[in-house]
Amino acid sequence: MAVPKKRTSKTRKNQRRANKKARAPQFVECPQCREKKLPHRVCLHCGHYKGKEVVDV
Repeated sequence: MAVPKKRTSKTRKNQRRANKKARAPQFVECPQCREKKLPHRVCLHCGHYKGKEVVDV
């Protein structure tokens, strides 16, 4: 079984975990209804994507 030879210090452990933070989602404005939506996804309010109605809302 693999066992570490040296103990991992608090600093080393915290540096490794520094990039594991959660990020807030980025929103864009829907060109049809001006509501906030996630990029590259169908608008939940009007059902449009790339200028076409994809989903009946």
